[in-house]
Amino acid sequence: MREVKLSDGIITLSPLRLDDAEAHLAGEDEQLVRWLSGGPGTREGVEAYIRHCQEQWDTAGPLRAFGIRVGTDEALAGTIDLRFTVEGSSPGQVNVAYGLYPSWRGRGLATRAVVLASRYAASSGAKEAVIRAEPENVASAAVARRAGFIPGEPPQGEDGTRLDWYIQDLSSLRRQGVTPGRAGS
Repeated sequence: MREVKLSDGIITLSPLRLDDAEAHLAGEDEQLVRWLSGGPGTREGVEAYIRHCQEQWDTAGPLRAFGIRVGTDEALAGTIDLRFTVEGSSPGQVNVAYGLYPSWRGRGLATRAVVLASRYAASSGAKEAVIRAEPENVASAAVARRAGFIPGEPPQGEDGTRLDWYIQDLSSLRRQGVTPGRAGS
């Protein structure tokens, strides 16, 4: 697996590892299940997902899943993933999805993670980043706005599901660039 480490001096993003499974399960709560995963995790399911994520890194697949890590011990505070191919997205768009464990919320860490991940996406050729959130998920909308995303017009979902879209043009981030190990502040 490619070693990618992005940091702003407060948080570090690096690919999920199998030894993250326990911390993820311990941090999972009703909000993560509702807004991100769609169902409670099991050790077997989380480990299978992490192996899938590692395979995506190894094969340069369309998914880049990062652990959001904090402190010198790089404690797992949550996850953020980039999907470079998502149904309903246009070519060049990358979907950004994130979640923090309860004890880490309210500190600006999700916003920092979105900024770092967006810089990575820009350096990987994405033109536009999209955060999709259920209209009731006000915390996710707040993160999107703090990270510089603006409300966009979502396409009509085939199943009638409505999601709010927040979009960021990545061209200015592409000029800033990102280097492994340190992504800037």
